[in-house]
Amino acid sequence: AITNTKTAKADNNDTPVVTLGTSLTASQKQGTIDTLTQSLNGANYTTITITGSDLVKYLNPSGYDFTDNSGVWSSAMVQKTSSGSGINVHILPYNGHNNITTITANQYKNAALTAGISDADIYVTSATPIDGSGALAGVYAAYAKNGDSLNQKQINAAQTEMNTLSKITSQNKGKDGYSDAQLNNAVAGAKKEMAKQGQNISDSQVRDIVNNQININHLGDTITNNQKEQIINVLIKVKNSGALKDKNFQQQASQLTDQIQSGAKNIFSKFNTPETRNWFQKLIDSIVSWFRGIFGGAIILN
Repeated sequence: AITNTKTAKADNNDTPVVTLGTSLTASQKQGTIDTLTQSLNGANYTTITITGSDLVKYLNPSGYDFTDNSGVWSSAMVQKTSSGSGINVHILPYNGHNNITTITANQYKNAALTAGISDADIYVTSATPIDGSGALAGVYAAYAKNGDSLNQKQINAAQTEMNTLSKITSQNKGKDGYSDAQLNNAVAGAKKEMAKQGQNISDSQVRDIVNNQININHLGDTITNNQKEQIINVLIKVKNSGALKDKNFQQQASQLTDQIQSGAKNIFSKFNTPETRNWFQKLIDSIVSWFRGIFGGAIILN
């Protein structure tokens, strides 16, 4: 950890942790600290420096090829919040520039959920333009520093998920009927439904849930079949990571869908009109209407 006047006692697990990329210059480090801690209004925080060896430790198991000498620029601050507050991610501009070029806040949120993080405010920034895929390595290291090491299988699934979703969004950039919010809402909704089924859910059940969420979010005719398969494979990997064992997972996933929809009301409000209801709901409505027609409006299910 680097020395700064705001460092708190190491045994205080609720103290925010600022992670600084080792490649930052001295002035960039101070600028990064100033950017990430502005919401603290002078409250205590502690810092750790993230090096190439941290990237090797946390990210290489999920398919990256970092070395101990790899550069690190993207930085983060993680602050634990009260139970039930959910995962909130804030991508902050550095000197007026948003230098996280690829990963979106919703992608970070979904990845953090998969990794086993709950009830936290996460702030991300970079002094130089960078895709942002390594920013969560600092968050994983911050949790380990405070004695809450995350499961590596879940970290692997989280990083795979983040990369997959960012690629799908990139491939559909500017496409009518597509938004990153819809994609991440579908994934978060699938996690919520998977958690209801429990850890023993089958791969075929995961497939059905994902396909339904894709249609609910009006992406069925927008994304390709290959992209659908990628999403299904990611969610199967999430299941196999053991993420669903966390008793908070369903609640956190539910809060994430609420956040995403609240943050993109202009997109999701039109999905709730009769004209745009998903095909599955229309099918259910037609079946219910048919039974009511036969039984005079009374339906008894045993």
